[in-house]
Amino acid sequence: MTDLAPKYNPNEVEKGRYQEWLDEDLFKPSGDKKAHPYSIVIPPPNVTGKLHLGHAWDTAIQDTLIRFKRMEGYDTLYLPGMDHAGIATQAKVEAKLRKQGKDRHQMGREAFVKQVWDWKDEYANIIKGQWAKMGLSLDYSRERFTLDKGLSKAVRKVFVQLYNEGLIYRGEYIINWDPELQTALSDIEVIHKDDKGAFYHVKYPFADGSGFVEIATTRPETMFGDTAVAVAPGDERYKDIVGKELVLPLVGRHIPIIEDQHVDPEFGTGLVKITPAHDPNDFQVGNRHNLERINVMNDDGTMNEEAGKYAGMDRFEAREALVKELKKEGYLIKVEPIVHSVGHSERSGVQVEPRLSKQWFVKMKPLAEEVLKNQKTDGKVNFVPERFEGTLNHWMEDVHDWVISRQLWWGHRIPAWYNKKTGETYVGEEAPKDIENWEQDPDVLDTWFSSALWPFSTLGWPDTDNPDFKRYFPTNTLVTGYDIIFFWVSRMIFQGLHFTKKRPFKDVVLHGLMRDEQGRKMSKSLGNGVDPMDVVDKYGADALRWFLLNGTAPGQDTRYDPKKLAAAWNFINKIWNASRFVIMNLPEDAKPAHMPDTTQFDLADSWIFDRLNHTVSEVTRLFDEYKFGEAGRELYNFIWNDFCDWYIEISKVALNGDDEELKARKQENLIWILDQILRLMHPIMPFVTEKLWLSMPHEGKSIMTAKYPETHAEFENKQADNDMAFLIEVIKAVRNIRMEVNAPMSSQIDIMIQLDDEANKHILDDNFEYVENFLHPKDLQVAADIEAPKLAKTAVIPGAQIFVPLTELVNVDDELKKMEKEEKRLEEEVQRAEKKLANQGFVAHAPEAVVNKEKEKKADYESQLAGVRERMKELKESK
Repeated sequence: MTDLAPKYNPNEVEKGRYQEWLDEDLFKPSGDKKAHPYSIVIPPPNVTGKLHLGHAWDTAIQDTLIRFKRMEGYDTLYLPGMDHAGIATQAKVEAKLRKQGKDRHQMGREAFVKQVWDWKDEYANIIKGQWAKMGLSLDYSRERFTLDKGLSKAVRKVFVQLYNEGLIYRGEYIINWDPELQTALSDIEVIHKDDKGAFYHVKYPFADGSGFVEIATTRPETMFGDTAVAVAPGDERYKDIVGKELVLPLVGRHIPIIEDQHVDPEFGTGLVKITPAHDPNDFQVGNRHNLERINVMNDDGTMNEEAGKYAGMDRFEAREALVKELKKEGYLIKVEPIVHSVGHSERSGVQVEPRLSKQWFVKMKPLAEEVLKNQKTDGKVNFVPERFEGTLNHWMEDVHDWVISRQLWWGHRIPAWYNKKTGETYVGEEAPKDIENWEQDPDVLDTWFSSALWPFSTLGWPDTDNPDFKRYFPTNTLVTGYDIIFFWVSRMIFQGLHFTKKRPFKDVVLHGLMRDEQGRKMSKSLGNGVDPMDVVDKYGADALRWFLLNGTAPGQDTRYDPKKLAAAWNFINKIWNASRFVIMNLPEDAKPAHMPDTTQFDLADSWIFDRLNHTVSEVTRLFDEYKFGEAGRELYNFIWNDFCDWYIEISKVALNGDDEELKARKQENLIWILDQILRLMHPIMPFVTEKLWLSMPHEGKSIMTAKYPETHAEFENKQADNDMAFLIEVIKAVRNIRMEVNAPMSSQIDIMIQLDDEANKHILDDNFEYVENFLHPKDLQVAADIEAPKLAKTAVIPGAQIFVPLTELVNVDDELKKMEKEEKRLEEEVQRAEKKLANQGFVAHAPEAVVNKEKEKKADYESQLAGVRERMKELKESK
């Protein structure tokens, strides 16, 4: 047994422990083929920077599940890895290089990618250090990275197979374009924000000189790409002008007036300019009417030669200058300010430009249908909470083709080559043999394309004979935030079903967002983010993990609260002190915990073991149902209330007594319960439970491989539970009376207990030693027919009324003197408050909250004064 410090110090407890676990190879699967496999692949963090509280929340839940299942005897695999995070990482490195006065285009692709690999190595080491501080029991021998050789092979196979199946194609479509990063974005990489803008009402003259039509647009700079003006079919207002031509202002090009179902006749003037290369709806209109597609912008968001004299100008500068010229030339009718929702790049923050571009796409409808069909079977993916399955289904029902090509250098290069002579396209897992005649597509794949394969590519797929793939796929549980159902969860499901014919995971456990104390989302712009490693340094990893698992119900957001972290530390300190007490009271030759002899139990023993049984049963069930907050409450109540506050205190009677046989039984019971508590708590608090477990008699080298507690039929004793509850209520009631009148706990007093049922008398008679120890009665009367004294403090509890004569509690004369002083003080406080509230200057000019606070103080003082006067009356009557 090891000496324990008087106070819990997380830094001392956690120091060096993780490396010891690694050295012992405790994080690897057991290899027991008879055991059921249980696997979790970590949601791979981006190598863009350090982990935040959201990552800590993810991994705290995952590691708790893995440790729980490992102790239950499962063959567990917790597989680590990281994501190259194409666009996000490239943006970070480019920003770093800009500060150094460097540009990737000047450096060239090879040199730039080397810089990104250096960045990846730096941040991968930081992330692994953070994993260690959190205590994650990851099998590093299987660690993966989305640009690993094996994962790259899987990506190429998937691309080629989807291409050969006709589910990947290359074509010109309107896509979301990031002018700063100069790359395409998928719909879910676009964040819509309300921006100030305007409707610019412009005259489009008829080519025959017969007048003009009024067109309203929010993006006048795109008018250089207009190829038509459309009206709704059958719109009576415009039936006579359909087919006529208009002159594009300042350009002079003639464009037709057409009819198309896209136009809403109720919106605006009912006339819409059609710009097929710069609007997704206009693109479809253009396809239906065979209109020309005129792209008016360069990749960097500047205007191109189609914009005439505005070529080379930034799109927004061009807008301003164009509006001035339209006004000068008499084309501008009015400018109507508006606030409208505009797409912005999730990565760079700049306003996205809808733009015609040749890109690679995944045809999503057939893949989505596979998911929707599977969700109606027993092999579906289960969502926790269930409501998020509706989020998945809704997205799959309204899915759009996925643009997967990115104009970046960091990522999986698209496995497509173009023949320099013939223009032929070749798609394959390997490069063409006569490579000198071919040029590979310069683009890379969307980072979600490779991370969508994560649950099976990390386990060796496409080698379906790989032992890890055969044993651990499908994985059991995915834990992540509800905010990436679209980004990642949905993609893993349709790729998993399509390529393995199985769901990639059985359950998806979704937590919410971590918010600050005011309920705001944590962000760099607000400066309200919290580094989880700072929290670990202050409170310890176990306290952070406890806070994260008990913060909220599944799917709900939670607020970061330092007070709750301090409370978590305090709870661990309570466990520490209880463990220290138990260990210090063991004999030198104490043996590891073993099953106690229930035939020797007294009431307190029977009660605590029944409570233990209940706690084991409930916590196991709640863990399996992913209800960690409820499991935490069960653990807290049992450990703090039942074990520490009651059983340990009751056991002190025997431990401090002369009956050596009874003392030995209590020691055995205490060590068994403590052992079970530490095992119950280990999945959530791995560090402190390991330290405490190794400090007491134990078998095995780590609590991590100890068996998780189970229920025992012989511990069931509902009668003991009821009887002990009655005894506890009696003790609490008398203690409360003592506190009310400031009577010392050590003083002896007369106590009268009037029973509702005489049958309960045996509880107090059989446990008189505890009654005497905790109540200190001078005279104790217990009966059903007790006559209540005239003047007494009374408490009503289930099954009884308790009376304590006032004369037994206090020296009446001394107490009256104290009360008279308190009465005078409170009278002065009431008068002061009344005077302040009578001051019209204070009431009129002080903030309403301050005035209300003063009113609350006055009411509180008046309430206290009434209580003091009632107490004085009782004391005088007792004389």
